[in-house]
Amino acid sequence: MRTFRMLLAACVAAAAPLYAHAQSPDALYVKSLAATCANCHGTDGRTTDGSAVPALAGMPRDYMLLQLKSFRDGSRPATVMHQITKGFSEAQLQQVAGYFAAQKK
Repeated sequence: MRTFRMLLAACVAAAAPLYAHAQSPDALYVKSLAATCANCHGTDGRTTDGSAVPALAGMPRDYMLLQLKSFRDGSRPATVMHQITKGFSEAQLQQVAGYFAAQKK
């Protein structure tokens, strides 16, 4: 029994760092929304050097939100962003803009 307790304690201690990095359901939800942008804008909004597609990481939140709304209402020219932004609610666009603004360039 003592060996089992020691083994259990070791397992709990080894798993502790995993819990420290766990994210709330809300944070995971926002991250999943932002992941829809990865195909074109790169993981966490970081495009490759020389890409014609703009990087989103570190873009100011209010500027990004304005651009997203402009795509959605059709006032900014785009290829696919008109369709993509229409699939998001106002709150979701705000969450995505906040997510990318918080990312390091």
